[in-house]
Amino acid sequence: MPRWGMVIDLDKCNGCQACEVACRSENNIAVGGPQAAGESRTISWMRVQTEVEGEWPNLRARFVPQPCMHCDRPPCTLVCPVQATSRDSEGIISQIYARCIGCRYCANACPYTVKYFNWRRPSYPGSTVAGLNPDVSLRPVGVIEKCTFCHHRLQKARDVARAEKRPLREADYVPACSESCPTGAIVFGDLDDPDHRVAQLARDPRAFRLHEDLGTQPKVYYLAEQD
Repeated sequence: MPRWGMVIDLDKCNGCQACEVACRSENNIAVGGPQAAGESRTISWMRVQTEVEGEWPNLRARFVPQPCMHCDRPPCTLVCPVQATSRDSEGIISQIYARCIGCRYCANACPYTVKYFNWRRPSYPGSTVAGLNPDVSLRPVGVIEKCTFCHHRLQKARDVARAEKRPLREADYVPACSESCPTGAIVFGDLDDPDHRVAQLARDPRAFRLHEDLGTQPKVYYLAEQD
């Protein structure tokens, strides 16, 4: 059974935010507009954080893309009273919108603050409606949403592999953020398959995870910058 995960090389990320745009387009994430931004209620399943260290003129900036960490020990699933969010057998944290009652316990329990509540009914500019992805459901107002590792792509990749009577290949299932990254900073695959590049990178001496001390065991790894 695969255990899907991601490695992000901070040396290669240049902060272009192509991953954010690709994620938004792939997953039908509504544009909140200036009001949502002013209220800090913008929904972004992939968020590129900018961190600045040092003092002028000796400054150093780095960019840290942050999707859902798909933890092996996710605190968000433990607090959901209706099991609207859970960890599946392959390690992906799912979100069932029809079951979510909007209590936001999961969002408050997530130490990475990567779960988003729909405070308003999502809307889309008329010119973009025809381009919405039919493989991803539109979320109603009053529910939590988040990164799914583009799980719908896994289902389609498995269907294609089954039709071609072959096993699923490493390149068959790639989330939109990884596919769109122009520098190859985001690598995705099976963390337990030694032949997958992501498994090799996760064991790199530069590899680390955010808030490892919390014991959540996130499946998104980062490769530290080299001096």
